[in-house]
Amino acid sequence: MVRPTARVLALLEILQSGGVWTTADLAGRLDVDTRTVRRYVAHLLELDVPVESVRGTYGGYRLMPGYRMPPLMLTGDEALAVLLGLLAGPEPTGSPTTGLATRTAAAKVRRVLPRHLAARVDALLEVADLSPGQTAPPDEAQLLLLAAEATRDRRPLRVEHTREGHVRQRTLQPYGLVAHRGRWYLCGADSRSGEVRTFRLDRVDRLQLGDGTFDAPEHLDVRALVLASIAATPWRHQVTLRVHATTDDVRARLPPGLAVVDQAEEIGWVRVRMQVENLSWVPGVVVSLAADLDTDVAVEEPAELRARVRALARRLLDEAPTVDPPGGTSPEDPGPDRSVSHDDRLLRRARAPLPGDDS
Repeated sequence: MVRPTARVLALLEILQSGGVWTTADLAGRLDVDTRTVRRYVAHLLELDVPVESVRGTYGGYRLMPGYRMPPLMLTGDEALAVLLGLLAGPEPTGSPTTGLATRTAAAKVRRVLPRHLAARVDALLEVADLSPGQTAPPDEAQLLLLAAEATRDRRPLRVEHTREGHVRQRTLQPYGLVAHRGRWYLCGADSRSGEVRTFRLDRVDRLQLGDGTFDAPEHLDVRALVLASIAATPWRHQVTLRVHATTDDVRARLPPGLAVVDQAEEIGWVRVRMQVENLSWVPGVVVSLAADLDTDVAVEEPAELRARVRALARRLLDEAPTVDPPGGTSPEDPGPDRSVSHDDRLLRRARAPLPGDDS
């Protein structure tokens, strides 16, 4: 699906070529309806681009005469670094004009790029999932532009990468590009097995366009596929938790890409799977889930994590003050568990063993 940002920049490029363009002509060139063209023109006007409306039988839109930037010579790496820095940098703060100035600068840079470079940058803007504040200009700029072009045109890619000291090759049908935590990921289907695979571009040695085209699945959430792949990356420890909550509630409280959350066999429970190199920070996640959701969290594996969670809960319980609930206690009706605070009960939930677990 072509993204609106790329089409607005394409509209600016068309107007830059000179002359008066009718709404119908622009709609045909951009593959949108006339109402959308008018919305794109309004967006350019918001960016202080002087688009004039010409009335009459042969009327339409044109740029104000004399509005043209001098030639700007940028390499592919430089152009990509500038545009990504502007379009996918941190969210602007402070005055609303800050974001406006950022978009204006991006439009101006895009408009003066050489045609062949502009086409490849447009391909990236169309297919890439840019994550504001997490997208850094990559060192592998040419690989990124080639991957974007192949993704947009539905062309297979021959991918060469080194893994465990061995050079491996495969043919990929690219579905999309995702920027996540300063890294770029290429996601697609292996042409031979049909399995969806994810590659970090900084670990790819070489990309080459293949022959022919392919059909990609519709309404594919490429970012979700990439994050699931990152979460499943094999590390030293495989962590499995069970949480008495909904999948949406659990996912909302975990950083993207940290875990895979699925429905468990038991009604009302979900299973959380993580691959981690170090267990030292995981007990905090277990306790945080129990506290934030006010629910039970059980550690299925590894046994070492169960011991760590119990040790953390024991330390916190020893330090937590005993607090009577509002209204105090009554000899006639002491109520359930009046001897421990609300925080104590949450910590005990986090360390609760599984049914039948004697370890």
